[in-house]
Amino acid sequence: LADSRRAKGGGDEDGPRQNGAAGRRKGEQQKSDADDGDCDFGAGDLQEDDNDPGLRREIRSKYRDLINSVQQNREDMLRPSNNKLTEVLEEANKLFKDVRQAREAALDAQLLVVATDLGKEKASQLFAEGTAFDPTAFAEHLLSFMGLNRLEDGEDEQQNGGAVDGYLPQDAWHRVARRAQCCVRAAPSFHYMMGSFHAEPPPPKQRTERQRKAPGKEAKRIMPTQLKRMEGSHQEATEKEVERILGYLKSYYQDDPTSPISYYEFVIDPNSFSRTVENIFHTSFLIRDGLARMHMDNAKLPCIAPVEEGEVEAGGSLSRKQCIVSISPKIWKELIEAFDIKDTMIQPLNTHNE
Repeated sequence: LADSRRAKGGGDEDGPRQNGAAGRRKGEQQKSDADDGDCDFGAGDLQEDDNDPGLRREIRSKYRDLINSVQQNREDMLRPSNNKLTEVLEEANKLFKDVRQAREAALDAQLLVVATDLGKEKASQLFAEGTAFDPTAFAEHLLSFMGLNRLEDGEDEQQNGGAVDGYLPQDAWHRVARRAQCCVRAAPSFHYMMGSFHAEPPPPKQRTERQRKAPGKEAKRIMPTQLKRMEGSHQEATEKEVERILGYLKSYYQDDPTSPISYYEFVIDPNSFSRTVENIFHTSFLIRDGLARMHMDNAKLPCIAPVEEGEVEAGGSLSRKQCIVSISPKIWKELIEAFDIKDTMIQPLNTHNE
C-alpha cells in the first residue's frame, strides 16, 4: 500500500513539474477537450449510459417482468377481446431502443419467442371459431339488421289467412346494400356526359366490283407452252440420267456378281462434290422404282445391286423403307479417305459423250 501510494504521489508530483512547450501543449489540449465536451455533450452521455450497470440491470429486470407477465396471464391473453399482448409488444419495442449488451438482446429474443407462441395459439383459436360458422345465427342477426318484426308479420298472416309475400320492410335489402357498399369497390355506373342519344349505324356502302382484265390470247397460248417445255425438258433429263446410272450399275454387277458393290464407292465422285450429290439424287430414283436394292454387307456397310426383271414385279408389291441421306463437304472428304476412292464409278455425262 505504501509503494502504491508513493507511486501515486510520485505521479501527482511529476504533473506540476512539467514546463516548457510540453506543458503548454498539455494545457491547451485539456482546454480544447473541455471546450469540445461542452459542444458534444450527447456523445459522452450516451457512452456513460451504455456502461452504466444500474441502467443495464433495470432494462433486464423490465424484460424479465414482461416475460413473467406473459406466462402468468396466458389464459387471459388468449381471449379474442384481450389486447394485453399488443401492449406487451409495444412495451418491448420501447425497451429495445436501449438494448446495448448481449444479455439484454437474449432476453428480448426470449420475450419474442414467448409472444410468438402465444400469438400463434390465439390465431389458431380464432380460426377454429371461424370454421364453426353457424348459418342459423347469422341469418337471425341479418334479419334483425334488416328490420324484421315477427309480431306484425304474425298478425298479417292471420288476417290474410295464409302466407304473405314478404315479412321484411320494403327498404330491407337497401339497408344491406348500404352496409356492404363500404366493403365492395364497385365500378361507377356509365353515363353520357351530354345526355343519352340513339345513334343509327351508317348505311352500308355499296361495293363496286372491279372488272378483271381478261388475259390476252398470246399469254394464254405462250405461257403454258413454256411451262410444259421446261417441265418436260427437266423430266426427260432426269430420266435419261437415271437410265444411264442404271446401265453403269448393271455393267459393274455383271462383271462380278459375287462381290457386292459399295454404295459409297458407287455414288461418290472424288473430283466433284456437286456430282456426288447428283449421283445420290439420281440413284434414289432407282431404289424408289424398284430397279435397284440396297443391303448391308458383313461389315454393316451399305451395298447396292440391280434388280432383275423378274424380281421387279415381285418387289413392287412389298413395302419399301425410305430414309434421308445427308452429306456435307467434310463427310464427303472423310468418305473418300476411308474408302480410298481414286476414281469415280459413274463417269460424268460430258466425258461419257466424248
